[in-house]
Amino acid sequence: MKSASDALKDASKDAQTIRAADYVLLPEWAEQEAVALAWPHRNTDWQDNLNAVQATYLTLIDAINACDVPVLLLCPANEVPSVEALLNTPRYHSNLQIAKQIIRQMVMIIPCDYNDTWVRDYVFLTVSDNEFNYPANFQFNGWGEKFDAHLDNRVNDRLVELCQKPVVSYDFVLEGGAVEIDENQHLLTTSSCLLNPKRNGNKSTQEYEALFKNTLGAKRVTILQNGRLQGDDTDGHIDTLVRFTPLMGIVVQGANNRPQDPHFDALKRLENELITALPVHQLYSLPLPLIENNRGERLPASYANFLILNRNILLPIYGTLEDHNAISVIKRAYPNYEVYPINCLSLVQQGGSLHCSCMQVPEDTIKQHLSIQARSGVTVYD
Repeated sequence: MKSASDALKDASKDAQTIRAADYVLLPEWAEQEAVALAWPHRNTDWQDNLNAVQATYLTLIDAINACDVPVLLLCPANEVPSVEALLNTPRYHSNLQIAKQIIRQMVMIIPCDYNDTWVRDYVFLTVSDNEFNYPANFQFNGWGEKFDAHLDNRVNDRLVELCQKPVVSYDFVLEGGAVEIDENQHLLTTSSCLLNPKRNGNKSTQEYEALFKNTLGAKRVTILQNGRLQGDDTDGHIDTLVRFTPLMGIVVQGANNRPQDPHFDALKRLENELITALPVHQLYSLPLPLIENNRGERLPASYANFLILNRNILLPIYGTLEDHNAISVIKRAYPNYEVYPINCLSLVQQGGSLHCSCMQVPEDTIKQHLSIQARSGVTVYD
């Protein structure tokens, strides 16, 4: 496996050598042909609220299909028959917006083992050389060795079989939720996540900046110093805090609705940091919900943890008074997008939300016959 500092990787049909720096991470609003999820089952951390979270996943799958995008659903082999049956069972949708848009079920089940369902952080990122798309595989170690991830770290060995082009692999730890990029290759991330020494030792921010430029084609890197939500095992992933819009906007998880909240000062500093770093961008501040578990512990509920999907926004809501305001902010930030609110209260019980649970796959990444299969009802990849 090549080091991120190594320049060359054979990644084209005619064995043409491409420098790593020629690969560019695609922004999330690039056209997508699929979304990857991992089914929550009784041998995952979801066992205590399995019914609730499976219902949320079914709603999420239907919402993705309503956007005319198929789902690549990771699932242990012994769970496949029951999941097939569940997916083929007619279901009522309280979210009429989703129900009206669903044309057909489009789910390709991929038998695969994994430790965790938060695929955002271990399923491959997609990079482009302006001609072809390539799956880019980084190392995953359970958010700095907090959790067992030995199965998660092998998932891409299975998934890259679906891709048109060979995998480009790097031997340093990077989670998909830790980076946000726009069409100008301005990459955002957070120091609280990067500087956890259990990820990549004592790499400096300057070394990380060089890695992002070399592996993800970043032309500018901003490493934010403020933010992080209580209860967040990721050490402050950017996708819980700050998101780009395609219209020179920046969406931030604020706390202006809760001036007495423990998060208020840090999130206000984050807003000021963004104003300094991105002075020409329009800032859109989201309200902060207050969600606790049944032990009274604060959960890292964020409205910034949404998925951008082919001129649609799948937005997490939590059944709180702030939901309506959050929807309004997102509609202003993405005026040309349809917004699908999805109740993710069950997801945040395990410290994540909607964006954490999925990974988008851009158009022209999957082999054509498999892309066609994924759009052909509920099928199983073998």
